[in-house]
Amino acid sequence: MDDLLDMMIADESPSQISDALKDILYAKSAERLDAFRPIVANGVFAGEDPIEVEDEEIESTDEV
Repeated sequence: MDDLLDMMIADESPSQISDALKDILYAKSAERLDAFRPIVANGVFAGEDPIEVEDEEIESTDEV
């Protein structure tokens, strides 16, 4: 994120700033997809409802 600000301050070309911003957004979205992938796979292939599994995990952490 600091690199993006440095690019703006240094008056880099708008296309380079846009590319850097896209890279940051793609990286963040990939992280979120990787986090949800096991939940969805478990729901599809194991036959369990992923929302119920997630709710059970949340309830068990609240008790600790």
